[in-house]
Amino acid sequence: MTRPTIPVPPPPRGPHPNAGRAPLAVAATAVLAVGAALLGPTPASAAPDPVVTRAGLDPVLVAGRGADVPFLEQEAEHATTTGEVIGPDRTAYTIEAEASGRSAVRLDPGEYVEFTLPEAANAVTVRYSIPDAPGGGGITAPLEVSVDGGEPATMTLTSEYSWLYNQYPFTNDPDADLLHPDWWITECGCVPGEGYEVEKPFRPMHFYDEQRMLLGATHEAGSVVRLEAPPGTDAAWTVIDLLDSELVAPPAAQPVGSVSVVRFGADPTGVRDSAPAFRTAIRWAQRHDVDVFIPAGGFRVSEHLVVDDVTIRGAGNWHSTVFGEEVALKRPSADGSVHTGVGFYGRDAADGGSSNVHLSDFAIRGDVRERIDTDQVNGVGGAMSDSTIERLHIEHTKVGLWFDGPMDGVVVRDNLIVDQVADGLNFHTGVTGSVAEGNFVRNTGDDGLAMWSEGVANAGNAFARNTVQTPTLANGIAIYGGADTTVEGNLVADPIREGSALHAGSRFGAEPFTGSLDFTDNTTVRAGTYELNWNIGLGAIWLYALDRSIDGADIRVTGDHYLDNTYNAIMLVSDWPVKDQVSISGVHVADVRVDGTGTSVVSARVAGSASFENVDARNVGAVGINNCGSFNFTAAGSEFSITDLGGNDSSGMNTTGPWMAPWELPNTITCDDRPPVVPPPAPSAW
Repeated sequence: MTRPTIPVPPPPRGPHPNAGRAPLAVAATAVLAVGAALLGPTPASAAPDPVVTRAGLDPVLVAGRGADVPFLEQEAEHATTTGEVIGPDRTAYTIEAEASGRSAVRLDPGEYVEFTLPEAANAVTVRYSIPDAPGGGGITAPLEVSVDGGEPATMTLTSEYSWLYNQYPFTNDPDADLLHPDWWITECGCVPGEGYEVEKPFRPMHFYDEQRMLLGATHEAGSVVRLEAPPGTDAAWTVIDLLDSELVAPPAAQPVGSVSVVRFGADPTGVRDSAPAFRTAIRWAQRHDVDVFIPAGGFRVSEHLVVDDVTIRGAGNWHSTVFGEEVALKRPSADGSVHTGVGFYGRDAADGGSSNVHLSDFAIRGDVRERIDTDQVNGVGGAMSDSTIERLHIEHTKVGLWFDGPMDGVVVRDNLIVDQVADGLNFHTGVTGSVAEGNFVRNTGDDGLAMWSEGVANAGNAFARNTVQTPTLANGIAIYGGADTTVEGNLVADPIREGSALHAGSRFGAEPFTGSLDFTDNTTVRAGTYELNWNIGLGAIWLYALDRSIDGADIRVTGDHYLDNTYNAIMLVSDWPVKDQVSISGVHVADVRVDGTGTSVVSARVAGSASFENVDARNVGAVGINNCGSFNFTAAGSEFSITDLGGNDSSGMNTTGPWMAPWELPNTITCDDRPPVVPPPAPSAW
């Protein structure tokens, strides 16, 4: 979503954990080396037992949380390789930090990595990175894929949809000057001026992309999939992050009574423009009250298809693909768009919106390579009440699904949303009674899942049992205002910068929080990121009062697990210019587990209050509570009060006894603005 003007941070109040480090901006050719802990190659040998993970962890540690997906994840750093394991590292603007689990494998030409299939599979997805072109815009390079020593097939990798640079909203040009020369930047702790010149390329990011491949046959468990960067590749290096393997069903047959887009002239080879055929098929289906079917094939559609009162289904998202180029408009549209592209859109809410739309079982592949916030180049958009979006695969659009309400009763279920330059999904403006559940979201350029009550409040919505991995900017799941919101059973891993796993913010012009806001039974992994604008560490969950106080809702955080937190587990914060005008209150945290923090269990940098009950923490790097309040350091204590309702136990590292001890609650000042970071041990069974 649109980012605000970068805030001016409070003045430093102590040593910074990154003090003395070199600037974070790095050249594209050297980015792999920055901060990397090089673990060395795993010797090639007979096929080892496969290591299956979820979000880079033993699946036991995240059981019952996140989406049920049809594939099995294997991290490259656990596989057999003649290449080099890179990472782990959590430093922004490095390829290691954006990898799942913060580690990957680098292949030079002629090197390979091998994965042993844990179950029978006939398809794989490879998450990878290759260099940008020297002047930006990306390159292509081959990757040879073979099974059990058989004839390799060539997967064509590309960096055309990765490698962004500079300040928000970013650029594809690695040689660009600062987009906002008047903004404060972390690298110098200043607003750059005479005497300070930023290193180019400035702040490289969004390094990864992924490719899917059908293997042409089913290979049994124990088969070995080799990914090799061939000696003649144009890529100086190829980084492999992970392999997802799955057993894909054959294409589904056309449902009885439906109408195929091919009947109206759609071209499954993708050579001819199929947009007219799709439009005709949709109109025919509406008139005759039948479904539209997209058979196996690739259909070129480089425009928005307006959908209302229609069901469109494919033969499966591995088989039926609707794709299209981004098209420059002759003149900007009324909404400010300067491009259009493939997408399925409900009618604008101002025109009554759409209803009874059902999209399922096909892929949408866009061609978006830069972020232009005014562009409507999303996979699914508009207003769609009483509608369902299911089992789609959406890639290379700006936002996977962006809904502009008012609208009611949409269900977004079991979709795969990957490689976006902005959000994965956003319920925006007056969305009510709606749910996103069972979705898998990876490599977004902004919030993975968001609800944004801009101008008109959202109400009665839920994000449930979704998995969000590696958002390169902002948060895994973010709630901006609204009423009666539920975030339950989600798994969020590896947020990179300027956000964290779970977030509630009174910002971006959002309406107030009212009614209830429940974060229940979520698991976060390697979150609690570094806020590069403020020079502080965030929490795995963080509440942020900026535009107004957060004090009108019953906020309950219950049953969450916060694992391997880079900085804090829980954070409540305001911005320095409004620290004496806003507060956060009505927060109740109960039955939560914290397994490892680089700094604290709770960090408070705002006025207000919260209660804690049965919050068990272990391996806490610094003090249990870092209570700065509003930084006025009054004789009466902190402006933030903490209520101990009992059962708040801790163990390991810097904690013995209750993690709240030895401070006399409720509002003892324990402020260390930037405490030293102590990396926690890896999470383990509780």
